[in-house]
Amino acid sequence: MKVTEKDVAYVAGLGNLELTTEESGRMVRDLNSILGYIDNLNQLDTSRVEPMAQVSDRYGVDPSKQGSDRFAYASRQDVHEGLRKSLAREVALANAPESDGTFFKVPKVIER
Repeated sequence: MKVTEKDVAYVAGLGNLELTTEESGRMVRDLNSILGYIDNLNQLDTSRVEPMAQVSDRYGVDPSKQGSDRFAYASRQDVHEGLRKSLAREVALANAPESDGTFFKVPKVIER
């Protein structure tokens, strides 16, 4: 699948971006280059690569373990140590340029 100028214009519109003709052309070229590289990667035979295989064993991996057990160090329990109370609403709103006493007031940025 190739990215077209129309695709770039559509996505730029969604992001409310104004691209020059030069920027749009460069974006088409760069995105197509990325997709071409992905096509190259998709041609690789990965049938013998184990799921979640890691490139490097540098980070405390126990080589005697197999599979996902080798990388168990990378996860942790969801503990609630060090939790702090949130700021009181009044304190949070004290530095706001505008508020209604309950919420921050911000200018509207979407005009379409």
